[in-house]
Amino acid sequence: MASFLTVPSPIAAFNAHFPLKQYPAIKPLHKKAITAPTLWISPPRASSGLLSADVECLKWQAYLSLRGLTDIKLRWDIAPEGSIDGALPNLHVPISESLVKSKELAKSDGAEDGELLAAHSIPAWVDAKLGVDSSADPLEGYKDQASRVESRAWVSLLEGVVHAALLIAQPQPPYLRSLLFPSTKPPLSESLQKILPQPPAPLTGLGSFLPPIGVRINTSAILSEYRDAIASLSERLGTDKWFLGSSEPTPLDALVFAYLHCILLHSSDPVRIEVTRRVNLVAWEWRVRSQVRGAFNH
Repeated sequence: MASFLTVPSPIAAFNAHFPLKQYPAIKPLHKKAITAPTLWISPPRASSGLLSADVECLKWQAYLSLRGLTDIKLRWDIAPEGSIDGALPNLHVPISESLVKSKELAKSDGAEDGELLAAHSIPAWVDAKLGVDSSADPLEGYKDQASRVESRAWVSLLEGVVHAALLIAQPQPPYLRSLLFPSTKPPLSESLQKILPQPPAPLTGLGSFLPPIGVRINTSAILSEYRDAIASLSERLGTDKWFLGSSEPTPLDALVFAYLHCILLHSSDPVRIEVTRRVNLVAWEWRVRSQVRGAFNH
């Protein structure tokens, strides 16, 4: 049996001319240690300066700023595929500010690389940075229990109807360009199907024998619900400094700002006009924008 598995002599003699060698890993010649927290985001547009054009990344930018953090660096040269779970943003922190307090990690060869945090780990890092425990507050920063419960409804509305309208208002690339440079993002219909919980109306008659193809998007219904949502949002804000009458900014304020900013700067007229008609929303977004932008540098 052993002789059967032996490499034939001619092949062994030929392979001897091409020996396999192992070489040590080549380290970067100019590797710089990370010295400040750095948020990885999707690229901003020229009109936004340091603010990401992606609503999810912008939400976390606003969250960090409204929690009172400053001097946070930004990177937007990282593709989503190079981030944790393939989704931006990620927060790259020095090893001295890592959530993993390990002496061995601090002494390792990769200590200068710090720690990379996914978005869901950012609140815990902020708490550690500020020396507080947000989980100890049962109201989560809202003025009372009713406001805390109400915030859930606003989050659902923003991430549902408002997000769907924002997707519809995004300019679509020309057909030829989409063929030459296919996008890694899912099609619009697929994204809307994940956001909107209502299934398409069932087929009746002869058409019911045929399998459905694609997703039917009722754009008029989405925009109608969006108009009602923006009107309600404006009425609920009124002249308050923060949403739901909170004395300090909450995660809801970060989320509202992200959507209002993207609608005002990156959407088409039918969607943008609904916000520009509400003076209090425009003024609120402008005030928060200045605060958020001041927390970052590139």
